Amino acid sequence: MRCLIRPACHDEEQLPDGSGAAGPERLPHQPSVYFALALTTYLFTILVNLTLVVVVCLDRSLHKPIYIFLCNLCFNGLCGASCFYPKLLHDLLADSQVISYGGCLTQLFSVYCYVFCEFTSLTVMAYDRYLAICRPLQYHTLMTVQKVLQLLLLTWSFSLLETSVGTVLTARLPLCKHHLPRIFCTNWEVVKLSCFDSNTTINNIYGFILMFSHLLQTALILVSYTHLVRASLKLQSDRRKFMQTCVPHLLTLLVFTASLMFDIMYSRYGSRSTLQVLQNALAAEFLVVPPVINPIIYGINLHQIRSKIIHRFSHKAEH
Repeated sequence: MRCLIRPACHDEEQLPDGSGAAGPERLPHQPSVYFALALTTYLFTILVNLTLVVVVCLDRSLHKPIYIFLCNLCFNGLCGASCFYPKLLHDLLADSQVISYGGCLTQLFSVYCYVFCEFTSLTVMAYDRYLAICRPLQYHTLMTVQKVLQLLLLTWSFSLLETSVGTVLTARLPLCKHHLPRIFCTNWEVVKLSCFDSNTTINNIYGFILMFSHLLQTALILVSYTHLVRASLKLQSDRRKFMQTCVPHLLTLLVFTASLMFDIMYSRYGSRSTLQVLQNALAAEFLVVPPVINPIIYGINLHQIRSKIIHRFSHKAEH
């Protein structure tokens, strides 16, 4: 399925013949099947994330830094899913899948804000686990309520700033093509629609800067985990704490990084001869898989959260 972009200044004009007036290609099967699958996945994503967030918010014993950061991760997952699924559901039932240039930039902004916030949130959670296991006596002194709020503010401010600069750099490019070979808007795909004489050097440089900064974040997480593994091997209590909180975090990081890297590599070097449905499924993996997997991994592995969820649901069932 292909999205068709129309510049905002020409929203009311018809595209010229030969430019793809029918918009995206039709799915090979009934769209209602894909609509039902997408809607079910979206509702399930909302359910598992909201369940974890609500349980943490309502239970005062869970008002600790690691659980607050986990709530932030789940909230970001909801934002990521919500910038993708509603437009997808609309397109699956529409006769033609058309998006305005402004709408495309808005979706692009939301998608990348989700990506950057996910990376920064995982970095903050790694820092929290480092303090909890490697410096337990100083943990409560260092990780105060004020520090938690500062880290959350930094996470969102940093992510919004990164995304805003990238979106502005992309928005300045004039479009000469209107076919977007994706079911959602991404920066690289929109840049490829720009005119041949457009200056994309700044976009490329900024892209490399972002890539380097987030690879640095990943490196910091891995370095912190080397210290965590060493510390956890010394004491049984630290080993248990590592298995309960750090292993889910590491799995979350690996799932998200693998999904995102696969999308980046496929977008730049993937074959266009691949089945369209397969292309779309692989491209959307980082927007679909992590928001579903994150709360499940933490909900199953963290005893405190798992027991609270079971208690609340069993308590409601009794009444």
